[in-house]
Amino acid sequence: MSDLSNARRTDYTSDGIDAATLIGTPWAQISHWVSEAIAVAETTPGMAEPTAVSVATVDADGAPNVRVVLARFLDDRGPGFVSSLHSIKAAEIAANARIAMGYAWPGLFRAIRFRGQAERIGADELETYWRTRPYGSQIAASASLQSHPISSRAELEEQFASWAARYPDDGTETAVPMPEDFCGWRLVPDEVEFWAGRPSRLHDRIVCTRVGSGTLDDAASWAITRRQP
Repeated sequence: MSDLSNARRTDYTSDGIDAATLIGTPWAQISHWVSEAIAVAETTPGMAEPTAVSVATVDADGAPNVRVVLARFLDDRGPGFVSSLHSIKAAEIAANARIAMGYAWPGLFRAIRFRGQAERIGADELETYWRTRPYGSQIAASASLQSHPISSRAELEEQFASWAARYPDDGTETAVPMPEDFCGWRLVPDEVEFWAGRPSRLHDRIVCTRVGSGTLDDAASWAITRRQP
């Protein structure tokens, strides 16, 4: 069996980040990095889904679970994502709302880590997002009992076809009603870490730790420190 653990090495050459160069507030820096990642993805083949995040939860036994989803919400309250109340992550968040999320952009040698509390996205905000989803994505969310077993791909596609027949695409954003189990969470952070890869693995890690009750755009609510790589 081949050992791929040391298959290749790359020296990271980002511009780095420092407390002195942080753009105003944690939110300003988050917004800047995410916007840059989206702009680069538009012109860089292979750099897909710049808004993808890893979401980590723990199960009833304290064992960690992590999965990649798309951050469908991002503002100065924190990043958020959508799911189903039938999902494994929904059950785990219901039992323990402490979660972690992370963006990673290997091509830019950057990452942002969040740790904090999951809060449900409000119904009006969730409905507004639902109306922006493509018709097929709406049908898929309606047809899938997320995280539950199914016998085959064919059965899954039959469920999709059944829901599509029930709610035909009439070209309007209200063609498919939002399912009752459709839900979303926002991570309200207590800690945000900006990671920038540097040569010789002497990476930059700038950490914003909550010291007040304000949003990510309230500089007074965050203490800024540097961690060793």
